[in-house]
Amino acid sequence: MNAPFRMNGQLTAFLCGVLFSLGLGISGMTQPDKIIGFLDVTGPWDPALLWVMLGAIAVTAPGYRCVFRRVRPVFEPIFHLPGPKGLDGQLFAGSALFGVGWGLGGFCPGPALTALVSGYPAVAVFVIAMLLGMRLFQWLDTRGGQTKRETGPAAVADA
Repeated sequence: MNAPFRMNGQLTAFLCGVLFSLGLGISGMTQPDKIIGFLDVTGPWDPALLWVMLGAIAVTAPGYRCVFRRVRPVFEPIFHLPGPKGLDGQLFAGSALFGVGWGLGGFCPGPALTALVSGYPAVAVFVIAMLLGMRLFQWLDTRGGQTKRETGPAAVADA
């Protein structure tokens, strides 16, 4: 792939990230109280996250239909899609850990990174803990010199 296409892909990814961050900020999803208010169904329930998710689905669903009508993506030679295999204990354990962390901290990775600019120490602590957890997973996954499963575009393209 030549440099202009790579640059356009990076610019597109950057602009999508900026748009995502603005959406999170405007919707209030960078505030842990909003997330915890949604997850706490026994207290005063806050449906704001539900409306954000429904809005995201309303935009994404037609977008997927348009994209997958194409023979190939704009900036890649093939679509990199996950295969049907991979539903295992690691996936379910990771999902549970993600949910527990989300519920306790009130952040998931995207909003946490977006909220870093707020300067609140709790956000920085969450992001540092998240990065340490990612590093710990990487170390556990590759200990012994062997990766337990293949990852990356080649593995996804073959799936």
